[in-house]
Amino acid sequence: MTSTFHNEIKLGNIDYRLSATVESEDSLVLDLLGTTESGEVVADGRLRLPVQGGSTIGKLLTRVLSAHTRMQVRPVRYANATLPWTQALDDELRQAWLQPGVRDAVGRINDLAEHMQRSPGAVRARLPKVGCDPDVATRELSKTAAALLRVKPTRAREDD
Repeated sequence: MTSTFHNEIKLGNIDYRLSATVESEDSLVLDLLGTTESGEVVADGRLRLPVQGGSTIGKLLTRVLSAHTRMQVRPVRYANATLPWTQALDDELRQAWLQPGVRDAVGRINDLAEHMQRSPGAVRARLPKVGCDPDVATRELSKTAAALLRVKPTRAREDD
C-alpha cells in the first residue's frame, strides 16, 4: 500500500513542496520541488532510501544543511581587526572620544568602530587603555575607575 505525506512552505518568493512517499515496505521516496510565483523551477530532486533509515537520513540532512548555512553566513569581519593598536591610533581614539558631541557612548563607540574598521567591542575595550571612560562619551577615566577595570591607562583623571 502506497502512502504519501506532503508539506509546503514559502521562503521569500519561492514555494517549496516536499513529498514523502512509502512505495513499499522497504522504499521511501522524497520529492522536493521549489518554484517561483511565475512557475520557474529553482529546486528539484528525488531521494530514494530505505524506510528504516528515513529518520536517520533526516537528521543527516539537517546537519549538512545547517553546516552549509553557517558556512554561508560569515561573521562581520573588520579590516583592522588583526592589526595592533599604534600610538597614533590610540591618540586618534582618545581625541575622538573626548570631542564634544551629541552622541551617547554606544553611538560614539559604533561610529568609531566603523571609522577605525574595528569591532565595537575592540573600541570599547581600548578606551580605558587610552584614559577614556567607555561608559560616558567625552569623559576621561578616573584613577578609581582605572583600578576597577584593572587597566593602566596612558592618562587618567586625578579626581574621583
